[in-house]
Amino acid sequence: MRPLFAFALAATIVTAPALARDAKRVPDATPDGKAVSCIPLISIQSSHVRSDDVIDFEMKGGKVYRNTLPQSCPSLGFEQHFSYATSLSQLCSTDIINVFTTSPPMRGPSCGLGQFQPVKLTPR
Repeated sequence: MRPLFAFALAATIVTAPALARDAKRVPDATPDGKAVSCIPLISIQSSHVRSDDVIDFEMKGGKVYRNTLPQSCPSLGFEQHFSYATSLSQLCSTDIINVFTTSPPMRGPSCGLGQFQPVKLTPR
């Protein structure tokens, strides 16, 4: 049963909430532990694209991991959508994301992920 589950997660499109489009800046965050290379897919509750180079992954239980991409990913902040493919049960810093454009719907630029830094977001 586990291989089927991993296959179901192999190609995932992640859509950030519409409110994220209105965000003009990356929310302030304070590191909350040591950065890790991978996070378990099953624990990701949602993701929030903050800019062309920052994605916050909200985990079940409320923990947030900030991923700052090593290089800016063109149009990620504008499109607010990305996809990834993995055969593992984790999303890792060695994985590649693809910007998903909505008009017209197609795969956009490919970009590498960085380390996953646990953070506490500063309330606005």
